[in-house]
Amino acid sequence: MNQDRREFVRVSGVFALLATAGLLGADEAFAQQQAWNKAAFETKSLDETVKALGGTTAAQSGDITITAPDIAENGAVVPVGVTSKIPNTQNVYILVEKNPNSLAAGFGIPAGTEANVATRIKMGQTSNVHAVVKADNKFYVATKEVKVTLGGCGG
Repeated sequence: MNQDRREFVRVSGVFALLATAGLLGADEAFAQQQAWNKAAFETKSLDETVKALGGTTAAQSGDITITAPDIAENGAVVPVGVTSKIPNTQNVYILVEKNPNSLAAGFGIPAGTEANVATRIKMGQTSNVHAVVKADNKFYVATKEVKVTLGGCGG
């Protein structure tokens, strides 16, 4: 197990114990958590999202792999995975182009770990799914179209 991971588990356990005992308020226990970027989750396009995350543009990259079904029978639960082979990957973001808010998920990647994430997202309709990777404070993107069928007929 990675030493940073062990330290995180240990510190989280201490904070949880203190909060449970009433010695530490919930606000103080979570004060060290990374701030939620509300502006990024309210964006409507890829370019707006990259700007809200602190970048200017995202370059296409063949070192990013998106694992998602070509056809999703249920848009409420679409499994998506992203793997980045870009050195020094800091963050991985998943965007859905035609959703009301394009940013669906964001993951921080600790230094020295493999940049491989998986989650389930909700898609309202057939759309492009973008995987945006931040590495060395530069942004890279890969795109895959996922078709969402109505009624679960698969066609």
